Amino acid sequence: MTEAAIFVIFPLCLAVAALSDFFTMTIPNRVSAILLAGFVLVAPLAGLSLAAIGLHLLAGGIVFAVCFALFAIGVMGGGDAKLLTASAVWFGLTPSLVAYLVYVSFFGGVLTLAILSLRGHANTIMASGLPLPNHLLTHKKIPYGIAIGIAGFFAYPSSPLMQAALANFH
Repeated sequence: MTEAAIFVIFPLCLAVAALSDFFTMTIPNRVSAILLAGFVLVAPLAGLSLAAIGLHLLAGGIVFAVCFALFAIGVMGGGDAKLLTASAVWFGLTPSLVAYLVYVSFFGGVLTLAILSLRGHANTIMASGLPLPNHLLTHKKIPYGIAIGIAGFFAYPSSPLMQAALANFH
């Protein structure tokens, strides 16, 4: 049961967040809340010690502080900050968190370039009838939830919880 939760909660929440950001430019608060609550419920069942759980929560706190500062200066959206914070808790203060944040940066850059390119050709794209949400072509914001979701799929296999689940699964 614990392994199933580890295999499902994190990837499903990131997929929902990415799709929601793509279609609506918003990330529902409940996704971040489910991620955080899911970690708190699953971590002890997966065998993480209280000290390890504390380090995972500390990782979330550090990511939150940086994201809050970026939000305060208008560089990051609130939904992105909450999603990144809640997902960081699943990685803890480990090399997998660093990998995750590098992936977020990389995929965020690729996403930004792609959307800016789309916006540069917005008239042609809209005239062609390509079924893209209009906000991707007209808003000034970038739906970074997409990059966060993709990065999570790349980094999650190296996370402590996934490693523990895989060890128990074999």
